[in-house]
Amino acid sequence: MSWPTLWQGKWFLLALVVATAAAWSFTPWLAVLPGGLLAFTLWFFRDPARSIPGGSGLIVSPADGRVTDIVELEEAELIKRRVRRVGIFLSVFDVHVNRAPADCRVVYTAEFEGTYHDARSPAASTHNTARTWGFECPDGVLLVVRQITGAIARRIVPWARPDQQLARGERFGMIRFGSRTEICLPLEAEVLVQVGDQVKAGSTIVARLALAARTARPVGDPSAAR
Repeated sequence: MSWPTLWQGKWFLLALVVATAAAWSFTPWLAVLPGGLLAFTLWFFRDPARSIPGGSGLIVSPADGRVTDIVELEEAELIKRRVRRVGIFLSVFDVHVNRAPADCRVVYTAEFEGTYHDARSPAASTHNTARTWGFECPDGVLLVVRQITGAIARRIVPWARPDQQLARGERFGMIRFGSRTEICLPLEAEVLVQVGDQVKAGSTIVARLALAARTARPVGDPSAAR
């Protein structure tokens, strides 16, 4: 547990505490359902410590969950070139805190308002409400991470700020309830996970950057990122 994550669930928790207390005062067995929901909500907003791997060129998962797809496509929002995208689905049973994939600086962040398809749907990547992050590594490699809402998850919580320096595995935000997180890697990167793998934010190595991997900087002034 951590205060930033619990704060995001404060109204859920307060309502469930009141409901549990009211049910208990009437008859204890009625408190089983709201009490169980209270326990689950406290568990959902957990934020466990992670062992962050060391080593140059390693990219760790930005999210907990299951790898659902690894595809090559054109990244049109920020770096505007072909990348390899790793998609991760977060169920309601996964930790929803997102972590920086590498030592990096936040050079871009922007939110897109959209729909709320199931996060497992192909339409979620292009139509759902989302927030894109651009993380620049010390060697100039630019990593793009997208936090995407789902049918249940309706809020993305950004914690990092533009121009902020982040260490590998440092928390930069969270998504409330089931959702999807994507990371776009240079084509030269060696992807070390497969579809179906379970990954942990900050600790599972998803890729290794090639020494020659370089990406273009985002178009425009990064300081204008919101």
